[in-house]
Amino acid sequence: MPIYEYLCRDCDSQAELLVQGSQQPECPQCGSSQLTKLLSVVAAPSRDSSAGTQPPMPGGSCGTSCGCHPH
Repeated sequence: MPIYEYLCRDCDSQAELLVQGSQQPECPQCGSSQLTKLLSVVAAPSRDSSAGTQPPMPGGSCGTSCGCHPH
């Protein structure tokens, strides 16, 4: 079951939601079904040996919507 990031068009909140089949997701803040699916950045290991020399991404590797990064 995929997890998608959504932006609510009614209250402007963002949420990561688990979506099953043809289920219509709803905003956990206001209950609206007026959601826009956002493009997510996928973290993947690199085979490049110089990958360890690159600076870390701002907000951590999982972005800032997961809650593990202080805002």
